[in-house]
Amino acid sequence: MKISIITVCYNSSKTLRDTIESVLKQTYSNIEYIIIDGNSKDNTIEIIKEYEQIFNERMIWISEPDKGLYDAMNKGIQMATGDVIGLINSDDLFCDYNAIQKVMQLFYNKKTLDSVYADLYYVSQNNTDKIIRRWVTGTQKPFEDGWHPAHPTLYLKKSIYESYGAFNLKFKLAADFEIMLRFFEKHKISTKYLQEPLVKMRLGGETNKSLGNIYKQNIECIRAFKSNEINVNRFLYPFYRILPKLRQF
Repeated sequence: MKISIITVCYNSSKTLRDTIESVLKQTYSNIEYIIIDGNSKDNTIEIIKEYEQIFNERMIWISEPDKGLYDAMNKGIQMATGDVIGLINSDDLFCDYNAIQKVMQLFYNKKTLDSVYADLYYVSQNNTDKIIRRWVTGTQKPFEDGWHPAHPTLYLKKSIYESYGAFNLKFKLAADFEIMLRFFEKHKISTKYLQEPLVKMRLGGETNKSLGNIYKQNIECIRAFKSNEINVNRFLYPFYRILPKLRQF
């Protein structure tokens, strides 16, 4: 069973090497690695080319302008030929070299399984061994209660994207939330919780750069419920959403 792992990047030369190395060193062998670059102006492309031969024809990459992060992710999903698709950001890395092996074993154990998700570590920008927050996702609960998987730990069968669509580009900050809501709540896909951290994410993401972005993301999350015809209390939901995050510290 093949897995396609997608990395989206733009001017990511400071961190991309760590990400690529963490994919390269995975013990699971049947990996297709896809890098979608947004026409970087630094030496990101040189780093990609350096590793292209090392991956021995298991790497595919393109570099061209895009309409943002989620548009680039959609390009990667369209290019993917794996049975399972996962995403790892250009400033993130896997917690250990067996991460993908653990994910794929769950899909092997249950052939009808649609998805797998796990826990996540937020780490320091400059020291990925320094854990700042722990996202312990826990077993599945309703999204209206503030629960949702950590998106960088979510692995989906390609058939789920083919059946229910990719990222909705109308959502600028919460397209990852909307797609998970659509898959889990509207289409009731099956899932399995891998109760351990799979990914280290450097702190400093686009959404959390300002209070304004956090507010806008919450508004988009409420809009995601409406667009998928799922009821939610728009006044209480932001509080339900933030409570699980406070427990991460």
